Amino acid sequence: MLQEFNKLSAINQAGVLILAILIGATLIIWMLKKVQPQNNWDELVNRVKSWWIMALVFFGAVSLNKNISLIFFALLSFWSLKEYVTILKTRRADHWALILAFLAVPLQFYWIYTGWYGMFLIFIPVYMFLFLPISLILAQEPSGFLESSAKIQWGLIAFVYGLSHLGFLLILPNVSAKLISGQALLLFLVIITEMNDVFQYLWGKTIGVHKILPKISPKKTWEGFVGGVLTTTGFSIFLKFLTPFTNGQIMLISFTLAIAGFCGDVVMSAVKRDVGIKDFSTVIPGHGGMLDRVDSLCYTAPVFFHITAYFYFQGIIPHF
Repeated sequence: MLQEFNKLSAINQAGVLILAILIGATLIIWMLKKVQPQNNWDELVNRVKSWWIMALVFFGAVSLNKNISLIFFALLSFWSLKEYVTILKTRRADHWALILAFLAVPLQFYWIYTGWYGMFLIFIPVYMFLFLPISLILAQEPSGFLESSAKIQWGLIAFVYGLSHLGFLLILPNVSAKLISGQALLLFLVIITEMNDVFQYLWGKTIGVHKILPKISPKKTWEGFVGGVLTTTGFSIFLKFLTPFTNGQIMLISFTLAIAGFCGDVVMSAVKRDVGIKDFSTVIPGHGGMLDRVDSLCYTAPVFFHITAYFYFQGIIPHF
């Protein structure tokens, strides 16, 4: 069986691994319901059901034509930005700035489609930073200008610029030595990020006592954080077939991603606390909104992309 598994492509191997994890989680919940029927397992059941749907949609999108995959990630960014804007208190004077912000989504992914790396890097941090305030002052409403400018620009950086690194990972050329594709690197990033969330959640539920940031995210504990980071680091070895990294490199990178993912999670928790909500929406049963699921990726995607680009794609990606 192991020989047959090794004959599969890296993408198909990842698919088999994801399927095995989901089947395992489903069986564990089924056993828990049998052994401890007095407990309420509805939240966990809903979480796993949603994971099945999200995994199938994501894996299907990544496995398709790269242009279709880019459209999928553009829609993901658009949806995430929309959820963020929905929770903000905006002014009528922000109308054109918000339109400009949403128009930035297809433009950012167009730079990815064309492989224009330089524009991909600077379009939102530089050009949108310059033009968004101009669109705001045209409304001639100075009251609240600074707050609106900061909120909209922050949303663009986090949910469009940050998540767009998923799209650029997808179009990276194969790493020549091992023929590792951008698709494989993308799958590695997403699996590690999401499993880190799961591991930190499970460790926190099981042995979590000492809270890290009780005013920001009361359920986050040191035990959950440390246990999740270490488990994610060890688990990454099983995903080595998706990367060109050595054992030492993959563990160091995964350790970094686990910490970055935690940071993304608690930063988004601070946003929710600030506006007085528990979840960004209720679109994903057991999870909340789309942003509740991709919050960690907003941090891990750019971190992983630039680490990988620096060590493996210097001189390969044209800057301008």
